[in-house]
Amino acid sequence: MSQSVADPSTDIARRLRAGISGTVLAPGDPEYDAARRPFFAMYDRRPAAIARPVSRADIAHALRTAREFGVPIAVRSGGHSPAGHSAIEGGLLIDLSGMQSLEIDAANRTAWAGAGLTAGAFTAAASEHGLAVGFGDTGSVGIGGITLSGGVGYLHRKLGLTVDSVLAAELVTATGETVYADETTNRDLFWALRGGGGNFGVVTRFRYRLHPVDQVFGGIMLLPATPARVVEVVKLFQEASDDVSGMINVAPAPPAPFIPPEHHGRMIVMTAFVHAGETADAERFAASIRALGTPLMDAVRPMRYREVFEQHGPPLPPALVSFSCFRDSVDLATAEAVIDALQLAPAPMRVVQFRVLGDAVARVPADATAVPCRGSGMLTVVNAGFPDPSMVAPNAEWGAGVVGFLREGDGCYVGFMGDHGEAGGRTAYPPDTLARLAAVKAKFDPDNVFRSTQNVQPA
Repeated sequence: MSQSVADPSTDIARRLRAGISGTVLAPGDPEYDAARRPFFAMYDRRPAAIARPVSRADIAHALRTAREFGVPIAVRSGGHSPAGHSAIEGGLLIDLSGMQSLEIDAANRTAWAGAGLTAGAFTAAASEHGLAVGFGDTGSVGIGGITLSGGVGYLHRKLGLTVDSVLAAELVTATGETVYADETTNRDLFWALRGGGGNFGVVTRFRYRLHPVDQVFGGIMLLPATPARVVEVVKLFQEASDDVSGMINVAPAPPAPFIPPEHHGRMIVMTAFVHAGETADAERFAASIRALGTPLMDAVRPMRYREVFEQHGPPLPPALVSFSCFRDSVDLATAEAVIDALQLAPAPMRVVQFRVLGDAVARVPADATAVPCRGSGMLTVVNAGFPDPSMVAPNAEWGAGVVGFLREGDGCYVGFMGDHGEAGGRTAYPPDTLARLAAVKAKFDPDNVFRSTQNVQPA
């Protein structure tokens, strides 16, 4: 069993240090408190030890040590899990931030990338060759988490989800074995990794197909929100070419200096998009949004794609609840219900977000990957952020109610799910997908060692 987490010289930390080339931190070490905290501070958990491996051998030793001492594990790429899966109490946290290798083959447009890289770091390096992979919309997100979740962002309608650019993956199983997966080797595992989350092992690196993307047009625009305007904005995104990807946020305006004070707290619709096509077409699309009303803020401009990940919005609150679902459209009644719900939310920061899918996302067969969204018109996300973790219960009740009336069909996007406990996997995946994932889980992790996830139980 695990030793006292209050003792910096526990047996588990000593055992880890004896076999790991990377860093091991234990309670009492100077860097421990900063290293244990994930992106969302509400998950204030104290692991027995933190391992920062730099090789597959390090990871294998860490996993063997955790099993020997009978402690649970959590794996962290960037630490942005809204469910707190990259933090753990009394167990072993495997932090992949030391796994940042990157080998770009610009001539063949491929790259091997360590799972500890961030989306921003990868994008900046690929940009030097005029190439990109479509990750999300935030530079500090780890590529491991977003890739295993599916990956929606600023290029998904043109290039598909992040997983649609994955050519291969390498991971370490619970027993310490290194396994390679692609379309011809361990095909069942390769299918499961693309959308099935971290249920099957510690992915150490991915091989991606790179795409020629460099100069784009995009940014953020804010308009006062009315139900009719929300419907029209969504319609513009749905009717746009596949060059347009991004998000539509409906939320109360924050007290930001770039928003006129008289609009603070009033409902706004924020568009954040990238147009990866011809500039003239991009300018026409931006003009169609402006035609719906005078923007409160307009930061849309030509930019290099890497700049999308260099922009920083206001800091997120330390506590957050997150829900997601899929639906096909937004009509006037839905928009009215969304605005009414946002006005009644208990959290100071709340948002209902629509991400139009289709195009390249839908062109991939539904059963080609484990992501359960191929046939849906849009991904819908409901978030509530607040300063006090004691406010989780009322905000979770609010978020569940909103996503309840927005949901159409089964499944949700695992990357935007909060903590659903043991029901996480059952909530995330439709029955057929879940059954297939459970079979792969039984093959590669029959003891459910990797359960700090939206967990799929082994068949």
